[in-house]
Amino acid sequence: MEFACDYVYVPPLVVPKDNQQVFKRSALLPPVNWTRPLRAPPPPPVEVKVSKKPEKSKAKERAVSKSIFYDNADVGEKSKQITPTRKTALLPPHLRPAAGSRSPSPSERHLYDNEDDSESSRYADSSPSAPEGAGLDGNSPGLAILTPPPASTENNDSLPGNPNVILVSLGKLLSEKVEHTQEKLRSCTQCGSVLESIYDNVMNSCYFCEPPEQRSTPSTGLQHGLFLLNPADKLQSASQPLLIFCIDISASMSITSQVLGGEECIHRSRLEFVQEAVLLCVNKLRKQQSDTPVGLITFNYEVTVHGYGDFPSNVLSGDDLMDSEHLKAAASLFTTPPPLSYTKNFLEQQVKELSAVGTTALGPAALVAITMASRHPGSKVIICTDGKANTTLGNLEVDDNDARALLSSTIFYQELGEDAANQGVTVSVLSIEGTECRLDELGRLADRTGGKVVITNPKMLQSEFEQIIENTTIATKCTVTLILPKPMRMRGEKEAAHKALRNVGNVHPEEEITFQFVASETEASSVSVQLQLQYTQKNGQMMLRVFTMTRRVTSERLVVLSSLSLPIIQLNSSQASAALAVRGRFLDARRESEQQKKLIEKVIEHNRSAEDRQTYKEWVSTMEPIYNNIHNFTRAKSVVSDSQSLTDAGAALLYTMKQSNRKTVMIKNDQNLRFLKQSKY
Repeated sequence: MEFACDYVYVPPLVVPKDNQQVFKRSALLPPVNWTRPLRAPPPPPVEVKVSKKPEKSKAKERAVSKSIFYDNADVGEKSKQITPTRKTALLPPHLRPAAGSRSPSPSERHLYDNEDDSESSRYADSSPSAPEGAGLDGNSPGLAILTPPPASTENNDSLPGNPNVILVSLGKLLSEKVEHTQEKLRSCTQCGSVLESIYDNVMNSCYFCEPPEQRSTPSTGLQHGLFLLNPADKLQSASQPLLIFCIDISASMSITSQVLGGEECIHRSRLEFVQEAVLLCVNKLRKQQSDTPVGLITFNYEVTVHGYGDFPSNVLSGDDLMDSEHLKAAASLFTTPPPLSYTKNFLEQQVKELSAVGTTALGPAALVAITMASRHPGSKVIICTDGKANTTLGNLEVDDNDARALLSSTIFYQELGEDAANQGVTVSVLSIEGTECRLDELGRLADRTGGKVVITNPKMLQSEFEQIIENTTIATKCTVTLILPKPMRMRGEKEAAHKALRNVGNVHPEEEITFQFVASETEASSVSVQLQLQYTQKNGQMMLRVFTMTRRVTSERLVVLSSLSLPIIQLNSSQASAALAVRGRFLDARRESEQQKKLIEKVIEHNRSAEDRQTYKEWVSTMEPIYNNIHNFTRAKSVVSDSQSLTDAGAALLYTMKQSNRKTVMIKNDQNLRFLKQSKY
């Protein structure tokens, strides 16, 4: 767990005063730098008795019977003003004035017997960490009241955007080898935070869920621990994950394109490109991972699960393709392919014999492939298609005609994605450049399972296949919980509470996710945050890893700008904006990205780093569609609602942004952006 900033940022509280916006310092902050006088104040003024004069002067005597003389004439004039009595009851004993003494007026407190009245001679800087009243003479009560210097308006202004971002490197954390915690798991019954071992098995409240005014102890959360959640359960033998190619062989796959073959131009169909890419991947896997089981499923007007050796192929067609429960039952009976070392020759022969004809039963084929792969957690399904699903189950060609059918298909792919994620299956969707497949709907399936959504040139199919195969699954059924102390709250999650729960599902080695939270004014000078990672290993063992980290609080913008990590802020902006856009909230996505963009610009202006400036330019280029052209890659309004759906190029770009990490946030997005520009959005 990494914070984008070394501090938790609390924006200065704005309170109206005389029709102006005045920033009130947070109680979380230490005292500001007080300006202290160099010299002690003058003694109280002394009354001067006037000597008796002749009777003739009595009238004048009454006028000047008692007068007060000062060393400074200006003070004498100002002292004529009525000043309130100074309150001294709450001062420490050594700072209270002596009995019978009088508090100096406000003007007397800073005017001393000093010939040099310049500001540099009157005041001296003091350390911000020095306690108030340190080094003062107890006999000089006037020095107990210190006037702060005029606060810098620039440093007190609230920062744009939100620097309170947390990065969770899931792939790194779940890959680390850590000793299990032998102590019993202790948690809070109210918020679920994991507590230190010194507490009882359960607590009704803790640091994170108690109201701020009742919070009297520091964080009780466990600093770090790794727990076995089901130590008594019998573990499964770690099976080899399955790889299934789910290939479209409908009539549209016979469309050809002109390519250069040696010195001549030849025409090759889309299916021929797919066949070549699959064969090359199979040969490479046979050399490097021969124990990997590889299956082949093809679909057009029927779904074929290709067999091997003594096991014949299974074909589903007609009414079989309309009932999802029947498809699941049939797929559960199909034989799991053996390792590639045994099936390589059969697989190559079947791929070479494929031909393109008929419609596109993509929905039923995806259901069968996921059902077969779910027997082995960590398995992968690669769907390669060039058109919209157009059979009854999962039909995506009805968007302009039948609202009920489209809504049914949307629910079908969402539920299919949930089932795949719960079973540890990763689904990736590849479409061929220049086609329309409704990736905004199919992308839900891939996004929920941690798979890729890609538009690729037919010549690049092999490279895309290999990247998907190499991206192994290290954990399944992963949920991430982030707990903040009240009254802090999460931002951008389903519930704006002090606790966030995110279902990640399958975790891959380079996976990173981010969270935003909002800090409000409390009485503490530091806050603690707890991260909980619950996941399942390949052998079925459920694990819980806990981290609790503490950060100091500040509302000083310069302090925040000096310690802010731009890569984390940029990644969070990309992920958060894309997550809003894929749900059709385009204006919210633009607003979110623009706010974080302003924050990043402030950081670059403050740090003056040439490297940061160059990185920022590249990042802004990848975010351009959200900043300026977000409506250029949307379709007309849907018949289901007034919201607009994404084009294939827009869906591929945004789903990639949503799943990016610090390394790929600009590389992968830039690749999809090129496709976006080529297709003119």
